[in-house]
Amino acid sequence: MCSGCLDGLNLTVRPARKAFQRVAIGMAGLALLLFPAVANARELRVCADPNNMPFSNAAGQGFENRIAEIVATDLGAKLTYTWWAQRRGFIRNTLKAGLCDLVPGTPANLEMLRTTTPYYRSSYVFVTRQDGPDVTSFNDPRLQELRIGVQLIGDDGANSPPVQALGRRGIVGHLIGYPVYGDYSAPNPPARIVEAVANGEIDLAVVWGPLAGYFAQRQKVPLRITPVTPRIDGPQLPLMYDISMGVRREDDALRGDVNSALARHKAEIDAVLARYGVPRLDMAGRPAL
Repeated sequence: MCSGCLDGLNLTVRPARKAFQRVAIGMAGLALLLFPAVANARELRVCADPNNMPFSNAAGQGFENRIAEIVATDLGAKLTYTWWAQRRGFIRNTLKAGLCDLVPGTPANLEMLRTTTPYYRSSYVFVTRQDGPDVTSFNDPRLQELRIGVQLIGDDGANSPPVQALGRRGIVGHLIGYPVYGDYSAPNPPARIVEAVANGEIDLAVVWGPLAGYFAQRQKVPLRITPVTPRIDGPQLPLMYDISMGVRREDDALRGDVNSALARHKAEIDAVLARYGVPRLDMAGRPAL
């Protein structure tokens, strides 16, 4: 083909290519105008346990998952998770390692985090069968004779606050420990202590309220849930806690955004907690009706 023909072909291709580029750039700019959220999508990175019902699991079925979804929707953010077993080192290996930014379900004023305004208050509870002893206090003399299930915390089986409260009263001879973490290869390891009450293995258990309320609803026999008293056993042993979400101590912006979302959706969050059977206390420590 002659050089003149090639030159002529070039004269027609170059303007067409430039025109296409102008159209493509224009369309991209229009997309940015019409869909700015897509171009600047926010991400809410949550640290959570993948096998810790009723709080969270990898299928997103826990009440903390539901509340995180409410917060993410309010913030116009994409919800993502860093999954890590909630054992010793959980905060260090997730939030403080920069893998995620928000930890639901943390005690208010936890020193290693900056916490939000609490969104519920609960306590440890006594769990008994409906046909069993109606115990309401650590001072009940019947506790001296009952088989009592208690939660052991951590890989080293550290004592939970109820174990300390019972120990202060010399109630130690009939305690049966159930690890909070349990066999992590099985689903819902914390449920074992509630199941033990239902099947008659123990007479009574002292369990963190949200866990007890959720799993008690799923037993074949009716169980009774009663908040423990006293709820502060001496100056150093609280048995009720305000529950918040936690961020890094310097992350004031995220804390403020999450606080606003929690306030705007309080009624919706309360409904989630009720569906999961979370026993709640009002600000004076009385059961919330």
